Amino acid sequence: MNKYELAVVVSAKIEDDARAEVVEKVKALITRFGGNVTDVDEWGKRRFAYEIQKMKEGYYYFVHFESESNVPREVEQRIRIMDNVLRYLCVRQEA
Repeated sequence: MNKYELAVVVSAKIEDDARAEVVEKVKALITRFGGNVTDVDEWGKRRFAYEIQKMKEGYYYFVHFESESNVPREVEQRIRIMDNVLRYLCVRQEA
């Protein structure tokens, strides 16, 4: 099992409930493909360095999880088409 960190930037234009639902969907995707979510770190609303889809701010979440090497690719394929997710990045953490 490898350790990964998934950074997700969620739109600031949606309500708190919808934002929490997006994070829950991401966690559900990870567990659906056999991963184990260890931690979710919420950084809150941050200003972007440049506009993304005419927005200047977004909510940052960092999801730490353990999984096999094929899981991040599967999760990214589904996050790519999710509404309200502006950016995402999954990186493997060194041991």
